[in-house]
Amino acid sequence: MRADSRHGSSHPDRSRNRAETPATPRVDGRHDVDPAELEGVLAPVVRAAGLDLESVRIGNAGRRRLLRVVVDADGGVSLDDIALVSREASARLDDTGAMGEAPYTLEVSSPGVDRPLTQPRHWRRAAGRLVRVPLAGPGDPDSRAGAHGAGPAGQKPVEGRVVAADEHGIILDVAGEHREFGYGELGPGRVQVEFGRPAAGPSSRDTTPAGAATNPRTGGRADGH
Repeated sequence: MRADSRHGSSHPDRSRNRAETPATPRVDGRHDVDPAELEGVLAPVVRAAGLDLESVRIGNAGRRRLLRVVVDADGGVSLDDIALVSREASARLDDTGAMGEAPYTLEVSSPGVDRPLTQPRHWRRAAGRLVRVPLAGPGDPDSRAGAHGAGPAGQKPVEGRVVAADEHGIILDVAGEHREFGYGELGPGRVQVEFGRPAAGPSSRDTTPAGAATNPRTGGRADGH
């Protein structure tokens, strides 16, 4: 699910909503934007909608910048959730001028099936799904392998179905055996694509990539505002 918002040249009355010492625009009307700063601006908006802010990334889409915001929640994210966050995030970005004056597109979406499982909430939401995860060396988080590589000392990744997950670790069904792992033992997990798999519960998602609502924006004000 995805929502887009397009920005272009600013309107004169937007200056009253700006900080007194805004970042100096570049010649092309852009200024460097810190994703961490944007997270601080957008996190309260996402939280107010009852969702978690997963990531904020800035890229390019032709001549425009592309601001990608990924949100998630227990039970999944609906189209209404995406539309709400897109609308409120657009207004918040307008008010703060956080993206500057240059055109950009705001894209709000839910995570795709390829999102790495790195947080307890990711594992909790993957309950019932088949996952593949590398094992990390004891006390050595830097030895974690990629999601499809072998763990330390050539140890093969573990593949199993997520039975349960809490703040301390997970239980995987590995070939019919329930095995417990603490998060310190695991690298980033990956949900495996299963065709014709049985429904796993309300928090599970199909393997179809998550859509997104995109909102092309011009200068901090949505078309029609």
